Amino acid sequence: MKKTIALTLLTTALLSACGNDTSAKINTAADVTASYNSINEAQLIEHIKVLSSDEFEGRAPSSKGEELTLDYLTKQLTAVGFKPGNGDSFLQAVPMVSIEASPDMTLSIGGKDYQYGHDMVMGSSRISELEQLNDSELVFVGYGINAPEYNWNDYKDLDVKGKTVVILVNDPGFATKDPALFNGNAMTYYGRWTYKYEEASRQGAEGAIIIHETAPASYNWSVVEHSWTGAQFGFVRDDLNKGRVAVEGWVNSDVAKELFTKAGLNFEQAKAQAAKGSYHVDMGDLTASVTVKNTVKESVSYNFIATLPGSNKPDEHILYTAHWDHLGIDKSLTGDQIYNGAVDNASGTGALIEVAEAFAKLPVAPERSITIMAVTAEEQGLLGSKFYAANPIIPAAKTVANINMDALGVTGRSSDVSVYGLGQSELDNYLSAAVKKQARTIAGDPRPAAGIYYRSDHFAFANIGVPALYAKSGKTPVDEATKALRAELKDSLSKCYHNLCDEYNEQWDLSGAVEDIQAFFDIGYELSKENVWPQWSKTSEFKR
Repeated sequence: MKKTIALTLLTTALLSACGNDTSAKINTAADVTASYNSINEAQLIEHIKVLSSDEFEGRAPSSKGEELTLDYLTKQLTAVGFKPGNGDSFLQAVPMVSIEASPDMTLSIGGKDYQYGHDMVMGSSRISELEQLNDSELVFVGYGINAPEYNWNDYKDLDVKGKTVVILVNDPGFATKDPALFNGNAMTYYGRWTYKYEEASRQGAEGAIIIHETAPASYNWSVVEHSWTGAQFGFVRDDLNKGRVAVEGWVNSDVAKELFTKAGLNFEQAKAQAAKGSYHVDMGDLTASVTVKNTVKESVSYNFIATLPGSNKPDEHILYTAHWDHLGIDKSLTGDQIYNGAVDNASGTGALIEVAEAFAKLPVAPERSITIMAVTAEEQGLLGSKFYAANPIIPAAKTVANINMDALGVTGRSSDVSVYGLGQSELDNYLSAAVKKQARTIAGDPRPAAGIYYRSDHFAFANIGVPALYAKSGKTPVDEATKALRAELKDSLSKCYHNLCDEYNEQWDLSGAVEDIQAFFDIGYELSKENVWPQWSKTSEFKR
């Protein structure tokens, strides 16, 4: 009798304990579907309108626009129950320096002065108020690449100390379309403008000038004119960036052709030669002179980080990212002065909020933590994500995956999803499963020559070994109406990239963006309840 009573009491106690233990509960399929469907177009539009409004002044780092953006994110994420992701703070300080070159400069080459903005854009990454080129000899170094693994070195047997190197954008694979050369038509990191300056600096050059051409750059000259003028942000370094070339910049293709002619060279022939193998040639007796006067200001900007702690494995995180910043205000302009950045990247920042809200609606928190990160200074060379990668709050070994959202589609639904860096990791499999539920398929990079996998914040996480996914609605419209809308908006969207007209447009259709966000939520939820860690593919350069 006593044994029976004791057993009854024990059973009652265990049932009571289970009833009070939320970890014993699970989210039903209906719960997950409800969260999934909570991601909607009306809310996303509202976030985009607020973040890209004139009041937010183009969201430049270290500005009033940054304060408003961080306040907005804090209010939105706090309201749905996310906790500060950096101890007791939602913010991670990113010390930076602003370097703004005076537009009052000319580039003098071969007896002609080339004008700032129209012909060229020059500046300096050195933390200095004055940098110059004084009759610096010009040397054409082809693609400016030193890549032993490809048996390619445009600087072989060349001393460029005190000289200015002239460089083609992209890499030889783009020019030849040879799949056996670099990565064929798909740009490698060696094709990025950031690499060109880095390598020229390592080689000891005094200056570095990249030749802009629209096709290999994947954007027109106005992007150079608007993106690399005004305040440029970088990190504060002990050497004041003296290891960088003194002057770096761009010239347009018309100027390049003129310079090659003056040097007794044919531009097209030199390009063709440069694509065949390691190549460089002196540009006759041409020299470059320019004086760059800088206004230098040290400042602090912030990454925003918020976490929904996991119910079972809170130290393991699924990380969603987007950059909150854009280009700010250009007060030298008449009329409109604000780069509102609606597509780039109020859309991705709004998507972060939608994802967070969907996870917060689940009755039981996911087993792994869900972390939302809005990073600063992406437009300045991925500075916010690079800083975080060097100073991670969550160890890379505890970061299961990164899902990045940048410049979402605004022209309706697609039957496919473009994956930038398709084949890099097992995250492709999760995306494929998620979009299959939407009757969609995954496709490769629609613009491989643009090197987009190296141009957004997931790249910083990939570099520290975290499998990273960057995808968005593809190129195949679901119906004729969507096809017609895309045709109508194509030119304006292209023109407005990094331009004043990147503002919310009532013609936009964000139903495709909503589908993408829902798929990203689905991937995160699946990862959050598993023990697996997605792996890089054997062929990925990030596997090591």
